[in-house]
Amino acid sequence: MPVQHSRKPGRPPASTDEPPPPTAGSGLRADARHNRNRILEAARKAFTTQGIDVPLTTIARRAGVGAATLYRHFPTRVSLVTEAFTEQFARCAAVLDEALGDPDPWHGFCSFIEKVCTMQATDRGFTAAFLSRFPDAIDYERERTRVENDLAQLVQRAKDVGQLRDDFDHTDITLVLLANSAVVGESQQVSLAASRRLVTYLLHSFRADQTEPLPPPAPLGLHHIHQSPPRH
Repeated sequence: MPVQHSRKPGRPPASTDEPPPPTAGSGLRADARHNRNRILEAARKAFTTQGIDVPLTTIARRAGVGAATLYRHFPTRVSLVTEAFTEQFARCAAVLDEALGDPDPWHGFCSFIEKVCTMQATDRGFTAAFLSRFPDAIDYERERTRVENDLAQLVQRAKDVGQLRDDFDHTDITLVLLANSAVVGESQQVSLAASRRLVTYLLHSFRADQTEPLPPPAPLGLHHIHQSPPRH
């Protein structure tokens, strides 16, 4: 009969090789949670500076983990992008909601343009992610339809108070984002300065007192931004 080894209450286990037990509510052991957080931090930095096409092995190396550890937590690039930018997804949606709730429709319209263009200029990875380089990461068609309907409402509110020119079309916002993406370069400082100047020029031209007629609007939607070539 095997010998039974007793252990006094409160004494730690004899083996110190076992990882710590799961923390309540986390669903992950402390070491696994630590690795996951390091991967997400490295991913956000890499996506922001290099775009979301950066090799996942590069992210693993910067996080100080092996590729197998990264894929254990995030089996696909979609899952990593989605998790890395959850906060930014929510922030961009909140910007549009805030603009629609602004009691000054013109201010709401301008603030939306300014804030979203600033996001483009400062976070390349988020721009690509939010504009659905990976449509499966969110319910893309439903989200795009909701956003475009909200943009149309944002535009109409500004027209109704006589601040936005009558011939402005909500698809012109896509033109703004396409133009702004073209001034985003390697230097965040230069990108931000160029973006702010471009946006100011554009907002001045959008005012109702600019009466020179425009050509017809281009048939552009948010999906055209998704189709634009990625920047490397």
